[in-house]
Amino acid sequence: MHRPLRALLVVLGAAGLLAAVVFFLQMPWIGSIWPWPTSRLSNIFLSSILAAASAPVLWIGLSGELAAITGGALNFLATYGGMAIYAAGVYLSDTSRGPVLLFAVVCAFFAAVCLTLLLWARRLVFHDNRPTPRAVRISFAVFIVVLLLAGGSLVLKRSNIFPWPLGPEQSVLYGWIFLGAALYFTYGVVKPVWGNAVGQLLGFLAYDLVLIIPFLRHFATVKPELRINLTVYTAVLIYSGLLAIWFLFVNRSTRFTSGKSEAVSDAP
Repeated sequence: MHRPLRALLVVLGAAGLLAAVVFFLQMPWIGSIWPWPTSRLSNIFLSSILAAASAPVLWIGLSGELAAITGGALNFLATYGGMAIYAAGVYLSDTSRGPVLLFAVVCAFFAAVCLTLLLWARRLVFHDNRPTPRAVRISFAVFIVVLLLAGGSLVLKRSNIFPWPLGPEQSVLYGWIFLGAALYFTYGVVKPVWGNAVGQLLGFLAYDLVLIIPFLRHFATVKPELRINLTVYTAVLIYSGLLAIWFLFVNRSTRFTSGKSEAVSDAP
């Protein structure tokens, strides 16, 4: 019944991962996708966001856990909606920036699609309704606080939030990415079943894998006043990556090879 949708999700997930590669490799036509000031580390950050968004989409399509669309739709609705409103405001203040208007229209379209998916998917039930382990639930709650604080500060254009300097436009756009992610993890706490948590963990793992090496290398060149930011950010990457690896691939009760009938342990 849902095979066409699942196939579409697989295609979209694969396309998103390809776009992540484009940003990571700093290909020259990035500007046609992202019409904003950018830099090498910012392109890598955008690559990590694309990977984090695409991995759960691909997994949902492959697994058929369509109820997990709800959390992702909440995430993207907030992100695309916030970006659309901000980009529209930037264009109205300078109507010569045609690519920004196109970006606003595309974001508004995706926000509308996400709203439609949200209204549709919220009626679905999870196939894998094992309870999310306590360690994962607590971690999600911590991530929510961190993302709200960082995202809110970025939207308000406060300086020295990232481990490298950001322009005001980058700051607001990245802030909406973080605020959308906070909603994603909030849904993981509100709906604490394993079929829901897998997507969040896969997304975080993809995000971590893209960023960890560039961040470790950045320690050699980071500005002294931003070193603490880089240290904290890297620590979060390491922790969330280990959390995802443990529960997705190691822990016998939750790893991909385990059966749904097994009880999920509350032990970390």
